[in-house]
This record gives sequence, structure tokens and C-alpha cells, in this order.
Amino acid sequence: MREIIKLGLVLLLITAISATILGLSNGITSKKIEEVEAKASQEARKEVLPKADNFEPVDIDTDSKVLAVYKSDAGYAIKTATPGYGGNVEVITGISKDGAITGVKVVKHQETPGLGANATGSEFQNQYKGIKAKNEVLVVKTAPSKDNQIQALTGATITSDAVTKGVNIARTLFNEKLNK
Repeated sequence: MREIIKLGLVLLLITAISATILGLSNGITSKKIEEVEAKASQEARKEVLPKADNFEPVDIDTDSKVLAVYKSDAGYAIKTATPGYGGNVEVITGISKDGAITGVKVVKHQETPGLGANATGSEFQNQYKGIKAKNEVLVVKTAPSKDNQIQALTGATITSDAVTKGVNIARTLFNEKLNK
């Protein structure tokens, strides 16, 4: 019985020390992590809206799938999250003031490597550039025949649909609330 109590106390001591160290390291690194995430978000917004100089957050009542809206002198950067194959796919969509999609960037996902993860590639993301925000973006499995179509990733239609749903949510928000 004494042996069990002794082992229990040793285990308690080890876990208490570990928890203290983890808590301290979290306190030390949390600001740096926030700074890195903020910088990455700024770079992603700049990538999808390259003519923008600076971005200001917009406080607007939106759908729960809209994570953030930023306004700039060149247009809007809208961050959305929609369900994909492996979890939510977070997408930032840039829409210029004249109503054209200027860029799309998948910033977070849990999709299958080699399939859905290919949504982060420029070849897939560049398909959205230049599509007018007034038109719903459609996913097709063959070569696009219309201006508002993009070709799905081979073997990852669910991911392609998730990215496109995010773009369409951003497009709808732009048309209904931001472009007034």
C-alpha cells in the first residue's frame, strides 16, 4: 500500500512540475505566436488583394462561416470557413472595389495530403482570379467552359467545393452588404 502511495506522489510531483513548465512556456510564447499569426494573416490579405496598402477590420453582422472582413483602399479581404473532407477549410478571398475576385488563398485546412491539400497550390487558386463577384462560382470536373467555372482538383471534389463555397460566401457578402 505504501508503495502505491509513494508512486502516486511521485507521479503527482512530476505532473505538477510539467504543468508549471508548460504554463510558463505558454505565457512566454503566446505573444510571439500572436505576432506571427497576425503577420501571416496580413501577408495572406496582401496576396489576395495585391493593390491594397493597408487593411482595417470591418465590424459587420455576418454568417457564422465568415471569420473576418477587412477593408482596404482597393477592396475587401474576407476570411471564411466551410467544411471540407477532413475539417474546416479556411479561405481568404480578395474582391476589388469594382467587383472582381483578385485572389483566393487557402490559409488553414486538414485535407488529405496529395489530394485535398493541393488546394493550397497556386494552379488551383489562380482559377478564381478575374471572376466577377456578381456571378456564382461553380465547380466542374472537366475543363471550364464558362467564365464563372473552376476545375475541381482530381480526387478532391469535396475540398474544391469547400473552397468554392467559401468564395461564394465572400462574394455574397460583398454583393449584399459591402458593395453599397
